[in-house]
Amino acid sequence: MAGDCCIAFHGALNLKFKDVKDADYGAIVPMNVNTIPQTENSLQTLAKARTGISGLDEVTFGGLPAGRPTLICGGAGCGKTLLAATFLVNGAVMFDEPGVFMSFEESSADLIRNVASLGYDLAALVEQKRIAMDFVRVERSEIEESGEYDLEGLFVRLGYAVKSIGAKRVVLDTLEVLFAGLGDTQILRSELRRLFAWLKDQNVSAIITAEQGTGALTRFGLEEYVSDCVLFLDNRVDNQITTRRLRVVKYRGSVHGTNEYPFLIDTQGISVLPVTSAGLAHSASDVVISTGVHGLNQMLGVGGFYRGTSVLVTGTAGTGKTSLAAHFVDSVCAGGERCLYFAFEEAPAQITRNMRSIGLDLQPRIDSGLLKFEAARPSLFGLEMHLARMYREIEEFAPAAVVLDPISALRGETGDVHSMLLRIIDLLKKQGITAFLTNLLAPQGMDHADAGVSSLMDTWISLVQLESNGERNRGIYVLKSRGMNHSNQIREYQLTSQGVKLVDAYLGSAGVLTGSARITQEAADAASVMRRVQETERRRREIQRKRDSLERQISELRASLESEEEEARKALEYDEELERRMRAERQAMAVLRGGPAP
Repeated sequence: MAGDCCIAFHGALNLKFKDVKDADYGAIVPMNVNTIPQTENSLQTLAKARTGISGLDEVTFGGLPAGRPTLICGGAGCGKTLLAATFLVNGAVMFDEPGVFMSFEESSADLIRNVASLGYDLAALVEQKRIAMDFVRVERSEIEESGEYDLEGLFVRLGYAVKSIGAKRVVLDTLEVLFAGLGDTQILRSELRRLFAWLKDQNVSAIITAEQGTGALTRFGLEEYVSDCVLFLDNRVDNQITTRRLRVVKYRGSVHGTNEYPFLIDTQGISVLPVTSAGLAHSASDVVISTGVHGLNQMLGVGGFYRGTSVLVTGTAGTGKTSLAAHFVDSVCAGGERCLYFAFEEAPAQITRNMRSIGLDLQPRIDSGLLKFEAARPSLFGLEMHLARMYREIEEFAPAAVVLDPISALRGETGDVHSMLLRIIDLLKKQGITAFLTNLLAPQGMDHADAGVSSLMDTWISLVQLESNGERNRGIYVLKSRGMNHSNQIREYQLTSQGVKLVDAYLGSAGVLTGSARITQEAADAASVMRRVQETERRRREIQRKRDSLERQISELRASLESEEEEARKALEYDEELERRMRAERQAMAVLRGGPAP
């Protein structure tokens, strides 16, 4: 279709149509599509056309109604046209469903340029006959209303476009321009019903955009009643921060999410974040991930964190929260797994430079693709937009661990921050991703907000400043760690050129000693030990001298006894010899006398 033409609507209302010549095409990269949960009833009762928009298919339990019209309404700048264009492009690229985009406000050339910011090349799809674009110029000054209002001319033109490419999807953008010259409410309602019925007869999945009205979802206040599905988009400003939200107002024949869902529009397209909690049905892993700090591993009963758990590190400024996070990141990447680091206060280059001072070089981890930094000031987005952004990055990068540093930088009401953190932690637990969060405490210590966040954590590590003898030293202890028999000690730790090093706990008479007090006490204790060793050695030598003296006395007594025994033995032998000789002499005397021998 090319050139200008004028189609007369039956009756006295004439509209002038202006067509745009088909343009060039190019490759379009499909968006990632999540697995869409569908209930058994929805599969049996209503066919659905998947949008291919991350999160939206989950919210609608499968997509928009197939073969039926869907109304997308909202104020200026909320993203109606971009969402409709995404539905059309994804249908052509992902699901092999050609589509027709009929615009009553933007020319085809303008539309092609505008959606290029999302990475879509509409011109390429037009050339490949996968999308047909038609710009219908409606000038209110040229419209004369008298008699009946008839859309037959529009149906002819739209029907021709649908048949020319075998379209399964249609977008009409926007209704207000089409019916700009019509003031009769009864005729308007009748023609709206006729338009929607015609689209159903064509069995096309249609999106119709409409502007938000005053006190109603749409300007005429009628479109939402004749639509089978209504999506309301809102571009809300809170505390000078803008957040886009989506709500499914109604969906005939299907269950759907009823909350408000933040959605993100950027160079990677549109992504919707379902804010429903993931519940408490996630699995629990027995796999242990190292903290990256040997001493801290020892303090935890199992030698690290359980995979898929949430870890909170709190402390005042300068206690080393980011340093512990960097050790954990380096440990995860050293195991060949991915880590996603959300930084809210420091740029990635600054974090990388600072960590080199403690012996950690994170740049090779970044270069290998295992570590990815996402840095943004908290004031750049609202809480919901930060959540949507993190949700999408987690889905795309598929990390084993996620770091949020620090969560105290997030701005908003305490309840809103708590709700956001609850949803992100539920998401990470559901996917088995280990969460490592840091939180900056005020100098006076923990407040109620910190206590609320900490209740969501499986492991809570506190970093404290220990002040004594005019010094400030760092201490670490584990407040809680579910599922493990952890240490209850306060350990001193130091930030050295070889990383974070834990010092063995040293207890003095006044409690735990740190810094120079610990060194002084260690020296005094060492001297005391030396004195005790020397005294013990002196006593041992004294006892040995006494032993030697006694042994000498015993030896002398033994020698004297042996000498006396020898003298007695010799005297006995002499007496025996004398007796023997005397006996012999008597015998001899007896013989001489002539008498008998004795």
